[in-house]
Amino acid sequence: MLRLRPLLAALALLVCSTPAFADATLFLGSTTTPANRTAKGIALGAGLLVVGFEFEFADTSEAPEDAAPSLRTGMGNVLLQTPIPVAGMQFYVTTGTGLYRERLGERQETNLGFNTGGGAKISLLGPIRVRLDYRVFKLRGDPLHSTVHRIYAGLNLAF
Repeated sequence: MLRLRPLLAALALLVCSTPAFADATLFLGSTTTPANRTAKGIALGAGLLVVGFEFEFADTSEAPEDAAPSLRTGMGNVLLQTPIPVAGMQFYVTTGTGLYRERLGERQETNLGFNTGGGAKISLLGPIRVRLDYRVFKLRGDPLHSTVHRIYAGLNLAF
């Protein structure tokens, strides 16, 4: 009987689980540290009911007049999200790690970075949603700014 319990539990999880879903987001926003600069990127994700995973690539432009470096990030993230939309909105929190490259003029730093944030995916029409997101990045190594904030809005397609 003791050996049968884990098998029954695994079978119950398989029967009750929902199919995996995926989504893609094209986004445009602003990196606000040390000055506002355009940030753009793409996020591709997949998940089950509450837990999701995504890979995100973002690029922030350089503003030499403000001594604000460009910043490119490639992050792998874990999301915890509401299992179903609440009033058409699916809220989430996320954290992850990856690589970044910061560049200002001839100065360049490439190293490991971490991010934490959250947001919402807001239903528009069918599988099309608007995604609002806020992130705080902690950059390792010797960046000009070790803590960077970014906010964006994006068009999200669930499939």
